[in-house]
Amino acid sequence: MSKLPLVEGVLRYIKEDNIALSMPGHKAGLGFKETSIGQELYENFIKCDITEVDGVDNLHLPQGIIREAQELLREYYKSKKAYFLVNGSTSGNLVMIFSCLNEGDKVLVERNCHRSILNAIILRKLRPVFIKNKIHPEYDAPMSIDIEHQLHTISLNTDAKGIIITYPNYYGICTNLELIIRECKKYNIKVLVDSAHGAHFGVHNLLPESAVKLGADLVVMSAHKTLPTLNQGSFLHVNDESLIEKVDFYVSAFLSTSPSYMIMCSMDYARYYLQEFGGQAYFNLLFCSSKYRTLINEILHVHVLDKEDMESIDLTRYVINIEKGYSAELVYEYLKSKKIQPEMCDGRNIVLIFSPFNKEEDFNMLYEAMKSCPIETMKEEYCEIILNEIPNLIFQPYEVMAKNKVWIRVEDSIGKVCAGAVVPYPPGVPLISLGEKVEENLVNVVKYYVEKGNTVLGIKNSKILVLEDEHEKGITYNV
Repeated sequence: MSKLPLVEGVLRYIKEDNIALSMPGHKAGLGFKETSIGQELYENFIKCDITEVDGVDNLHLPQGIIREAQELLREYYKSKKAYFLVNGSTSGNLVMIFSCLNEGDKVLVERNCHRSILNAIILRKLRPVFIKNKIHPEYDAPMSIDIEHQLHTISLNTDAKGIIITYPNYYGICTNLELIIRECKKYNIKVLVDSAHGAHFGVHNLLPESAVKLGADLVVMSAHKTLPTLNQGSFLHVNDESLIEKVDFYVSAFLSTSPSYMIMCSMDYARYYLQEFGGQAYFNLLFCSSKYRTLINEILHVHVLDKEDMESIDLTRYVINIEKGYSAELVYEYLKSKKIQPEMCDGRNIVLIFSPFNKEEDFNMLYEAMKSCPIETMKEEYCEIILNEIPNLIFQPYEVMAKNKVWIRVEDSIGKVCAGAVVPYPPGVPLISLGEKVEENLVNVVKYYVEKGNTVLGIKNSKILVLEDEHEKGITYNV
């Protein structure tokens, strides 16, 4: 066994010199090398790992350079107040939910949300009402919220205190956020947006508009996903000034008291890069994206989604759909063998995240790899793993925490109540959440992920955590 398994493992990976079509957005440091100030920062990152000494301000009481940097961030995105988050968008989602909602409140939630949203709902002891997502019938990709179901759900739950929307989803697909905000304002429902994948929105007119400019009350953005920022660097924006005092408190409560100046400097640089170079940089990226999307779409059995397929989609991101009867997993592994690192794969789609620091050579290498892919040897029986039906919620998620639980085999869990969220990673969207009834179709999807060797949080040794011997609400377990 190695004496330094993590160090040696990471060094071994980076020496493979893969083309990064995944996060983070700086693409192995190339984003910092684009400018003279970025190059200087890149060369001095380790020296930037300092603490709150004189002259460098304090993130928990910013009065100097951090305050100035956050003010420039606010001005660029046109929010009422903006914050640097060094604990990622997970901390931002916690801040949003704790700042807007109180224990026992009803909240409308897009079911296709990140696990951090559901964790925050549990911690805050909220009562979620889930909203369905649509699945594209041809491409088996989650489109966005089912607007008809969403509007109907709002009309039945006008007493809800907030709604939580993901904009865009992991596939770069956006819902009609403007309509949702307009409808929610009629009932004074606060709009909280997890825009982790949308920090670059609005920088070019071919991209979706920023959730901040559309008028959401609170917006979280993972700068590190698409911008030249170190992992964990995220932005939080407030549009509702009445929330600022609470947000101030929870930002400080949920962030480390030893914040990374390396991360904060990279976030300041990302804003600077967008402001000074973003328009032209994204024009170039969108041009390359369009050119090679057309070329790849001439290849048999594959299709890169476009605006003709999804009305509102981030065109800097590729969702390569593999025709039914062929294996996206095998194509994904093939791309890795060609030194191309995608972001994620589901049963039929491979997601790749580009940023301005992916050059045309990267697009061309992807095209050449796809053109040479022996896809006829990659046939596989179709399995539906993207589901849009909302599991039946038996108990409020927070109620499950205090109940007795037991680990049982996944195949024996049908009809039981889930006591530990089951989350394929990525994308980090719970397949089954706490308090939901386990149905047969969900078990089949879990088994598919496990058999494929995917990381599935909440599954250990092919077992799942469920409630034990519950007699409430007519449910009895024999486990």
